[in-house]
Amino acid sequence: MTLFLFVLLAALVFEYINGFHDAANAIATVVSTKVLTPRQAILMAAVCDLIGAFFGTAVAKTIGADIVKIEAITMQTVLAALIGAIIWGLLTWSLGLPSSSSHALIGGLCGAALASTGGDWSVLKWSNQVMKATGPAHEGLWPKVVIPMITSPLAGFLIGIVIMLLLTALLKTLRPYLIQKIFGKAQILSAAFMGLSHGSNDAQKTMGIIALALFTGTKTGAFAHLPAGLHFLRTPTFAIDKWVIVLCAMTMAAGTAAGGWRIIRTMGHKMVRLQPVHGFAAETSAGIVIQIASHFGIPVSTTHVISTSIMGVGATKRLSAVKWGVVQRIVWAWVCTLPATAMLGWSALRLLKLCGV
Repeated sequence: MTLFLFVLLAALVFEYINGFHDAANAIATVVSTKVLTPRQAILMAAVCDLIGAFFGTAVAKTIGADIVKIEAITMQTVLAALIGAIIWGLLTWSLGLPSSSSHALIGGLCGAALASTGGDWSVLKWSNQVMKATGPAHEGLWPKVVIPMITSPLAGFLIGIVIMLLLTALLKTLRPYLIQKIFGKAQILSAAFMGLSHGSNDAQKTMGIIALALFTGTKTGAFAHLPAGLHFLRTPTFAIDKWVIVLCAMTMAAGTAAGGWRIIRTMGHKMVRLQPVHGFAAETSAGIVIQIASHFGIPVSTTHVISTSIMGVGATKRLSAVKWGVVQRIVWAWVCTLPATAMLGWSALRLLKLCGV
């Protein structure tokens, strides 16, 4: 039971870090265009994150049950995965790099699972087809993580270009001050949509990890002798309980309210100079991609999607409008996240075992 409490604490720390690390996802553009003040934008993002976290549990089930074989997972595995993800999140935040909290958690879980099974690669679920009420579906790392890691940023980039070109064609007869006035208001809606999308995808990832810990604790008998008031912790089948949803939603909202100014500066100011119409296009593009992914239970990186949406929108002005040197640093952080956090998760589990945890 003590170990579970450490896992729960680590999960909430990760969720809080995820909140302030990814606050920039929803508000960087609306702050950089001066449509909202930083304080107003963060408050709106926190509320939208809180509401969005209640939009389904498909992503949570993917993280908890479709990435690694849950029968091979121990409480120590879950703790090590969270430690690896937390270290990476803090490191990239300190450098002002908008890396993926989603991929950090997935990488940490994979590395910790490999360490707990002595390097048995079969513990990772690469790809398998299952039958659901809606028909056959594919699960595993390849269809739910690797392919979307490439296609979702590309979709954000292309949709950003398309939406911005459409807006340019539709608005070419309007005066600049009128466009500024219209999209100064419209961008508030697009930023709220992005915040809801972020909550619907990112908050669910920690829900899945906590649910995995609850299932593992029940399976190993750690909760067998709990007093009557704690029987709600027993989870004989993998499921996302309501209290887990509420706890994760509130924690992410609190983290978002804390803000993530280093990353906000990188995304909102350093990549490309934005006006309200550009911010509206970028946020709308990213929100569409993330909502589709959440519906299908795909834990995409909201950071990747909004970043490439901003790049796509900026590229419609001219390619040189995008500061590609900053983009290069961001891409390297993306590429390194999965292998780096896998190593951190693996090392964390080895260290926990050496310490007798």
